[in-house]
Amino acid sequence: MNMSRRFTLSCAAFCAAMALGTAAQAQTKELTFAHQDMLVPLRLVMESGEVEKATGYKINWRMFSGGGDVIRAMASGDVQMGETGSSPLTAAASQGQDIKLFWISADIADAEALIARNASGIASMKDLKGKKVATPFVSTAHYQLMAGMKMDGVDPKTVNVMNMRPPEIAAAWERGDIDATFIWDPVLSRIRSGGKTIATSGSIGKRGAPTFEGIVVNAKWAAANEPFMVAFVKALNRANEEYKASGKSWTPDSPQTKAMAKWTKADPKDVGAAMALYSFPTFAEQVSPTWLGGGAAKAMANTAVFLKEQGRVQEVKADYSGFVTTAYVEKAMAK
Repeated sequence: MNMSRRFTLSCAAFCAAMALGTAAQAQTKELTFAHQDMLVPLRLVMESGEVEKATGYKINWRMFSGGGDVIRAMASGDVQMGETGSSPLTAAASQGQDIKLFWISADIADAEALIARNASGIASMKDLKGKKVATPFVSTAHYQLMAGMKMDGVDPKTVNVMNMRPPEIAAAWERGDIDATFIWDPVLSRIRSGGKTIATSGSIGKRGAPTFEGIVVNAKWAAANEPFMVAFVKALNRANEEYKASGKSWTPDSPQTKAMAKWTKADPKDVGAAMALYSFPTFAEQVSPTWLGGGAAKAMANTAVFLKEQGRVQEVKADYSGFVTTAYVEKAMAK
């Protein structure tokens, strides 16, 4: 091979390497975020575009029907970050998925509930025997339904617990195909008037089975994109503070309410009441022993026991703290 040919090939190889390097760098400036339909202040961040403006990143917001779907998408590599409940998060951690919980979107409190149809004859957990009860499997609602039945001495084998996603539950309720459901908004608001509240995530949580909604990220992606992580956390806190400062005065016509409805498909008139059922931790609460500072890992450990009993995971890890980090909140607090 002559010198000219070698030089040409060397240049081509160098240019190709540079192009790949540039593409790799560009890739870190883009992420896909898997969101759900919960009514949490994150929707204000999505609507404002503030994180994109502050960081220069392109964020692809993709809606999913449940936390299990979010976790599967993250496992496939199609999604770098997403929001999920503590139950799907625990399943992923138990299976060794390389993720980190870095933000508590909400203490679920009373935002999920077991609603029984008015004509179902269900007045308590014990009345679920022989009934059709729908909930998204491996969700926080599923976890609390099973935990509540266990607490009240109800054998789950005597209850027809059906695996349905939220839109499917809404349709099944309208058709009269199910007797009860443990679900969250916006479906919860749509069906509540036609049923009776038997239990809530808050009432069951106080008896020893607390749940939460959180934001998780691929650990390697987060480490390689720390400035973005910090900027994102700051925006999440800003949205929480905005809700705390003015949320009670939002009307169905308020821009904040319209943004919440846009991203969740909720009815604007239901947004205020639904959000009031949640609790949104402050910066200090995020890193406290209640949440990222220890409580979240403990809740995951308890949830893992339930998931193993359900045959959803093969093992319960000795410690779940490795799947939780306070680093990005602490850095955001320091700036």
